[in-house]
Amino acid sequence: MIIKSRPLPPFFFKCGAILVGWFLKRRFNKLLIRDIEIKSGHSYLLMCNHFSFLDGLLAYYLCNKLFWKTGGMRKLYIMSLKRQMEKNKWLRYVGSFSVEPGRRSIKESFAYAAEVLSEPGNLLLFYPQGNLESSHIRYIRFEDGLNEIVPAIRGNCQLVWSSNIVDFFESTRPSVSFNLLDCGTNKDYDFEGLKRKVNAHHRRSVERNIRFTVEPPPEH
Repeated sequence: MIIKSRPLPPFFFKCGAILVGWFLKRRFNKLLIRDIEIKSGHSYLLMCNHFSFLDGLLAYYLCNKLFWKTGGMRKLYIMSLKRQMEKNKWLRYVGSFSVEPGRRSIKESFAYAAEVLSEPGNLLLFYPQGNLESSHIRYIRFEDGLNEIVPAIRGNCQLVWSSNIVDFFESTRPSVSFNLLDCGTNKDYDFEGLKRKVNAHHRRSVERNIRFTVEPPPEH
C-alpha cells in the first residue's frame, strides 16, 4: 500500500516558497531560469535531472517562480521513495507520495500519479533517472515509470523537462541554471522521441553553461 500525499494549501506553499527562496539566495550566487511558455488549463509533469540533496528545494523554487506565477499551478505533488517517507513523516504533508521500485505497489504509485495529473493545476515533480548522478553527465537515462504514468492521464498535461546545472566560475558560491524544455503534452507523447529531445537539450545546456570547448573527434 502506498502512502498518499497531503499537498500544501496555497497559503502554506507561498510561505514555504519565501523560506526556500531566502535559503537558496544565501547558498547560491545566481539562480537563472531559462523559461518556456506554460500552458493554461493543464496539469504539469515537471521532470528534472537528479544530482543533489538540494534537488527538491531547487524544484520548489522553480515551481514558485515559473508555474505558480503564471497562474497555472495550484498543488505540488512529489514522488518519493517509501523508505524516505517512513523515516521523514513530514514529507507527506509537503506533497510527497510513496513509490517502492521492485514491489507490486509500484503500479499503485503510477496509477496515483496519473490520477493526480488528470486534474488541471496539479504539478507532479518526477526524477526519471531514479538515481543521483552528476549534473554534467552527457546522457540522461530514463527509467520506464514515465511510460506507465503519461498514457493513463485523462485531460491535458504539459510535459516539461529542466536540466539544472551548477557551476562556480567567478564566485565562491555556486550558481544554478534551470534550462527548461517544453516536451509537448500527453496527447502527443512519444517515449523514444521525448528521450531524444531531452538528451539533445541536456547536452546543449551543459555546453552553454560551462563555456564548452568543442571536443575533437575520438581517435581510433
